[in-house]
Amino acid sequence: MLERLLVVCALLLAAQSASAITIYRFTDANGVVSFTDQPVKGAQIMKLRERMVERIDSQVRLNVKKAKGTDSLYVRNDLYAPVEIELKLSGVKNVVGVADQVIRRTIPARSNERLIALSPQVPGKAMTYKPSLRSIVGDPQRGLASNVGGYRYPLPWVGGPFRISQGPNGAYSHVGARSRYAIDIAMPEGTQIIAARSGTVIKTENSQTGRGANPSGNFVRILHDDGTMGVYLHLKQGSVSVKEGERVAVGTPLGRSGNTGNSTGPHLHFVVQRNVGLALESIPYEFAQPVQNLPNFAIGGN
Repeated sequence: MLERLLVVCALLLAAQSASAITIYRFTDANGVVSFTDQPVKGAQIMKLRERMVERIDSQVRLNVKKAKGTDSLYVRNDLYAPVEIELKLSGVKNVVGVADQVIRRTIPARSNERLIALSPQVPGKAMTYKPSLRSIVGDPQRGLASNVGGYRYPLPWVGGPFRISQGPNGAYSHVGARSRYAIDIAMPEGTQIIAARSGTVIKTENSQTGRGANPSGNFVRILHDDGTMGVYLHLKQGSVSVKEGERVAVGTPLGRSGNTGNSTGPHLHFVVQRNVGLALESIPYEFAQPVQNLPNFAIGGN
């Protein structure tokens, strides 16, 4: 397993140094899975992207309450964190009370807030409108005011030493705004993962096996006191040991490292994010002690 991990990491490091490289995955006659940067008959091209997907629409919902000819539109936020929402109304006919067909607001944690009340312009005639709700976790005012780089993160694992297999702006997958400053640390599956900063657990996933339906795999998202969020991805199925709403301190066990989601080998993907206005953005951070990069075996250098 370790040898395969090193080979994959070597290829990924080569991909970072040559952005046009293509990595192939193939299974030989003996059933052994291998990775190479050379085309092999029957090989599959690996998709070199890692997407973070966390659905919160089951916990942030739009409800319409009808009473005495008035439609009151509420947003219920069941998360243990504030959320920024955008409500759009389209196809509006015979409606009064719509000052703006796009409403943005930050909804506090664990709350139910009325956004707007609509009534018919012509009494007795039906109102027509189509609402659509978009939501992003976090308070953008606190996120944008946070002191980027002002906190040095203790290593979020126990044991090692382990090494970085992909750093910030890695060409393999750390290319989008959400993960540009993420760091991947190669480590054996089952390594204890701990909180690197205190805060409140606001979102977890613990049931995925293998690649699963969510590219993030099993994860823990923690809201820090300054409005930023630390996310620990690709955890082992069933290993997450904290619950949403739980307050954690530095060093609190969160789960164990795994290889779930869009992961090419066992590792921890650690990223710090903030809401910058209906969008999550990763921000640069530093560990409190040095962590070396994996040697680039593909080109014989470090």
